[in-house]
Amino acid sequence: MRLALFEPDIPQNTGALLRLGACLGVPVDIIEPCGFLIDDRRLRRAGMDYLDQVEMTRHSSWDAYRAALDGRLVLLTTAGELHYTDFAYRATDSLLVGRESAGAPAALHEAAAARVRIPLRAGLRSLNVALAAAMVLGEALRQTKRFPAPQ
Repeated sequence: MRLALFEPDIPQNTGALLRLGACLGVPVDIIEPCGFLIDDRRLRRAGMDYLDQVEMTRHSSWDAYRAALDGRLVLLTTAGELHYTDFAYRATDSLLVGRESAGAPAALHEAAAARVRIPLRAGLRSLNVALAAAMVLGEALRQTKRFPAPQ
């Protein structure tokens, strides 16, 4: 299981997702360009002292990421056909989130093996990308029995 961030533009969200990856033992792929410097102090602040505990891979572009992808690509999107809890995850899936400011472009939708969404109340558009990723990743880890062992 992996978590992938497509061209993130808010360092605090990226830091929170890197911290999530560190705590749950899930590698994180960052697909550049980012809307901030990876060594941005806001990223370090959000990730706290967890950043040295996460397996992070930076990809210079969408094409570079696609070339390195191993497993199914599962896109988290408000345009998804399936509720995230109705999808059968695999341990080799990569969960992909789009940009905070622009979502997921058509190329991501076309490349995805599945598009999942979190059902929301009528009239509400979306959740914060870090919250959405945490929810879906939690379900994927639950289904695949890949949560870290209790201490």
